[in-house]
Amino acid sequence: MTPQAVSSSTVSAPAGLPAPPRYGGRSLGDLLPSVLAAMGVPGETATLALPPSPRTVVLLVDGLGWQLLREHAAAAPFLSSLADDDSPLTTGFPSTTSSSITSLGTGLPPGQHGVLGFEMWLPELGRTLNTLRWDPEVDARLLQPTETVFERAVRAGVSVARVGPRAFDGSGLTEAATRGGAYLDAESPGERVAAAADAVRQGERSLVYVYYGELDATGHRSGCTSLAWRLQLAHVDRLAEQLAAALPPDATLLVTADHGMLDVPEPGRIDLATRPELDAGVRLLTGEPRVAYVHAEPGAEADVLDTWRASFESDAWVLSREQAVAAGWFGPTVRAPLLARIGDVVVAAREPIAIFDSRRHAEFGSLVGLHGSLTEAELLIPLLRHGPG
Repeated sequence: MTPQAVSSSTVSAPAGLPAPPRYGGRSLGDLLPSVLAAMGVPGETATLALPPSPRTVVLLVDGLGWQLLREHAAAAPFLSSLADDDSPLTTGFPSTTSSSITSLGTGLPPGQHGVLGFEMWLPELGRTLNTLRWDPEVDARLLQPTETVFERAVRAGVSVARVGPRAFDGSGLTEAATRGGAYLDAESPGERVAAAADAVRQGERSLVYVYYGELDATGHRSGCTSLAWRLQLAHVDRLAEQLAAALPPDATLLVTADHGMLDVPEPGRIDLATRPELDAGVRLLTGEPRVAYVHAEPGAEADVLDTWRASFESDAWVLSREQAVAAGWFGPTVRAPLLARIGDVVVAAREPIAIFDSRRHAEFGSLVGLHGSLTEAELLIPLLRHGPG
């Protein structure tokens, strides 16, 4: 099923905004269609012009930003040996796990697939949805009905396997973003390497997707400038090196990520519950700490936009929903039914700040490393290649 592209507005984007993600050029959503094209699957677009390869393993390291990898090259000698100045991609907007993995799995920008951040308002259901702790009452296949790239690969006769924690098998996000082919439960890094090395040998053509999330979790808890983060990066490097060594000669390993990360010091964490001037006229705050979707009370939209723009003039890009769409942040177009998920005002942090509402998400106040916005630290991700060709 191909979603209908609908332009939401004729409003112009204001000047001085960052460049949008490289949708349709060098973005995460362009990766898997290019992998299938390199396998010779008809109808797939080779946007990234990858060398021909009948077998590919895609290792996605949650939170491995391009800038972080370059800054800590000594902790990751194997990965750094694969990096060059032409290799980074951009993730989409918001630069966050649920949106990015859905772009990877569908080949679409967020404005088309509809998974628009950590938390979304779903007007059709009259409720919010936490996309990482997906409520099973929300049907993932209805919320994101587009055929995934994995499903297209299976239909084309490619052997497909997805390798990750048992807890993710059948979860809402997995079903929305990466359904298709076999899911192989593998908890430890060693188990994931072994499972991927076996799966990539199946069939005449094979695609294996491996997810690793511990680097992102370490960054959230301890910060991405911490010793703990650098030590965890060294574990990622060893995982990738073992995986490369375990593959057959005709297989390619691609290493990428879903977003980067930066640290937000405690003074930069802004709690809506303690800022009555910001709370005035606000019905609901969704999104995530680095990208706030501000849903205004009916009739208060203009006042809320003016207040938030004045409050964050130097710290964030504050746009109306229509301006954010016109800027291309969510892709060239946004499907009309998805617009209300975005919120009336979009606040994308450009300085090390985070915005949250402790009345709903008190846990955000203790996170150190964060992501979601359009800074290069968050948006740029690696595309590292090891294999023939």
